[in-house]
Amino acid sequence: QVQLVESGGGLVQFGGSLRLSCAVSGSTASIYEMGWYRQAPGKQRELVARVTRRGSANYSAPVKGRFTILGDNAKNMVYLQMNSLKPEDTAVYYCNTYPAPFPSWGQGTQVTVSS
Repeated sequence: QVQLVESGGGLVQFGGSLRLSCAVSGSTASIYEMGWYRQAPGKQRELVARVTRRGSANYSAPVKGRFTILGDNAKNMVYLQMNSLKPEDTAVYYCNTYPAPFPSWGQGTQVTVSS
């Protein structure tokens, strides 16, 4: 079992930045890849970025060039640095494993970008 706790969200203006943090605990040794997901009101949850234990990262098209995902294996932490934020980035952000997320999601952290 894995426990996931997200933090760092908030209200930010268009063009601003936020850094999200994800604390991972429990059976972490089996995890090879982590992802940041988001869910906007009325929309399905989507993957925005993922990173392997070796540091190889991939991004969805809407965030590529603006977001950076980093993993700290020693601390069991995953971060999402978000720059040049847009109103369409407004969502609840979650971390979880990739490609098969654990059934128990964390509470997420709300990111709201005002125009």
